[in-house]
Amino acid sequence: MNDTRAVAPAIPETEHAIQFVGPGEIVHNRAKPVPAVGPTQILVQVEACGICFSDTKLLHAFTSHPRKGEVRSGLPAEILAEIPSYVPGAESTVPGHEAVGRIVAVGDAVRHHKLGERVLVQADFRHLPTAVANAAFGYNFEGGLQEYVLLDERVIIERETGKRFLLRVSDGPSASAIALVEPWACVEASYVYAERNHLLAGGRLLVAADEGHTVEGLASLVQANAPASATYCLPASGKAPALGSVPAASVASLDGLPAKSFDDVVYFGADVARIERLQDLLAARGVLDIVTGGQLIGRPVSLDVGRVHYDLTRWTGTTSGSAADGYAAAPPSGELHDGDRVAVIGAAGPMGLMHVVRSISGGWENLFVAGVDIDDARLAHLERLAGPLARERGVGLEVTNSKTTTLEPGFSYVAVMVPAAALVAQALYLAAPGGRINIFAGFAIGTRAEIDLDYYITHSCYFLGTSGSNIDDMQAVLRKLESGQLDTNISLDAVTGFDGFADAIAAVDARTSSGKIMVYPSLPALQFTPLAELADRVPAAAAALDGGRWNRAAEEALLRDARNLLNGEEGVPGA
Repeated sequence: MNDTRAVAPAIPETEHAIQFVGPGEIVHNRAKPVPAVGPTQILVQVEACGICFSDTKLLHAFTSHPRKGEVRSGLPAEILAEIPSYVPGAESTVPGHEAVGRIVAVGDAVRHHKLGERVLVQADFRHLPTAVANAAFGYNFEGGLQEYVLLDERVIIERETGKRFLLRVSDGPSASAIALVEPWACVEASYVYAERNHLLAGGRLLVAADEGHTVEGLASLVQANAPASATYCLPASGKAPALGSVPAASVASLDGLPAKSFDDVVYFGADVARIERLQDLLAARGVLDIVTGGQLIGRPVSLDVGRVHYDLTRWTGTTSGSAADGYAAAPPSGELHDGDRVAVIGAAGPMGLMHVVRSISGGWENLFVAGVDIDDARLAHLERLAGPLARERGVGLEVTNSKTTTLEPGFSYVAVMVPAAALVAQALYLAAPGGRINIFAGFAIGTRAEIDLDYYITHSCYFLGTSGSNIDDMQAVLRKLESGQLDTNISLDAVTGFDGFADAIAAVDARTSSGKIMVYPSLPALQFTPLAELADRVPAAAAALDGGRWNRAAEEALLRDARNLLNGEEGVPGA
């Protein structure tokens, strides 16, 4: 391999790094070797890296995490073997996917990246599938919780578009503001993701019907977007409609059909057991259209809310007899509109705050936002941060403790941050007709919520949910940041180095932090420090806060004390 260490002579032989070495096992490695840079490889010096709740999932699951598995396709095994930062399976990994840094070394064959570029990492390598997910920076490829991270250009170029997974960023914003673009982009994605209100062209269609229900409304759907195949499971008296040249087959029972094998499932009926069986037949990004023909389902249905979030499966339906009406109930996206009434459940947590602030900052007219939580102290923190912004933008904001105040229904948009299945079921009753319910909380696939589908269908409600973000989402947030529309630093609640990482991730895991936590690799000895306690440890940085909010001046004051921290001093004198 060609070591270009000479390009940047300040690069040390070893570095500080956080490593996950097994389930629940964290190591602060104080002498991890900095890897030599091969011909197609890039070395990035990490400026800052946020901690995400997803990091806690990796810590607990480790080898069983879907993104820790081996890459199954997209790159040959011999190329993957040339990348020292590729660490699938039981190999220890460096977490951290919310990272910003600067390229300090490049290999001779690197063509799309330049020495000195400041870059933000898009972590989701969707072109490199694992057995059940995809590869990702900070999972089966080492992430940003180290001083230097190695990436390979054969991994970080999107094959279909040629776009880079290392986004160029300017020197203007603070490192924290740039690193926070990644979680903000996940929020952005949940609003702008294009929902599907039609059959998947070239997909696999399943049509099932109960006795007494006729199959209607498919012809127009097929004419607009013809599937590659259709499978029918109809009663003996049922008649399959003519769908032109679409190849069709019939089955007597759903039992023999493989799981996750259909992109569209249209069900004419109202039987709970059949609905629950049909959801298991949905492929990732599949749509289940329930056509009740006016019949009531009669009791709650067990819906896999984890699949809505991670597999992007969707549920729609109609009380009419036409499948086309069910698809028409799906919105084009989850984006907000003028006049929306928005409820954010779990609003006082890190991601809930982002949803509140995005709603306030978007420029919609006559918007009302209810920030709902169960902790008065955290709600007061939310009001301190978001209240002035709401008043400045002319948005109604009300913070509500749902333990002491009953929330009245009638919200056109409900976002659920808390991974409690019962809250999803309750959130449905807060929705107005046509309400969109964003299942943002990352439930594990297989997590079931008991959903009143009669209410859902008769009120034309719609569950949506997304996981992660893409390059376009990150660029959209970058534009908002650099234009001044959005200050991502509003969501920062604490800072730390590697010595404080264990305490920091414990706070994330316990959901006791009111905002995001930023790790500064150049300050490895910095302990976990909430901004409210910053004056006791870094007075100069605390003095630079703007109304308690983190900013570039505070970051610069913190980084000026790097030498003291690296020398292991317990306190940091003011600058």
